[in-house]
Amino acid sequence: MVLLENDSFLTELTRLFQKCRTSGSVAITLKKYDGRTKPVPRKGHPVNYEPADNKCLLRASDGKKKISTVVSSKEVIKFQMVGTRTLRFGFSNKWVTGTLNAHYIVCLDV
Repeated sequence: MVLLENDSFLTELTRLFQKCRTSGSVAITLKKYDGRTKPVPRKGHPVNYEPADNKCLLRASDGKKKISTVVSSKEVIKFQMVGTRTLRFGFSNKWVTGTLNAHYIVCLDV
């Protein structure tokens, strides 16, 4: 899994979509990310940890190549605008008719 900057992630996501355009698929997942890099300790050793701001971890994979990025709450609007264009490019016209709603980063809405 390669952790990329937001702009690099969108560029690589476009490349994944281009590669899988004729055959194959791209899986995109997202989840809330609190910034931890180590697992949560067991009950005997509680550690109070509060993240500075809300973040979202986005992952994309075509089965062979995996990429990921972390989007902070300050960068959500910019990432949504550019990310929506990337997703529109990636979706086939067979699946999407009309407009695409940009509601895929719901974990950062405050």
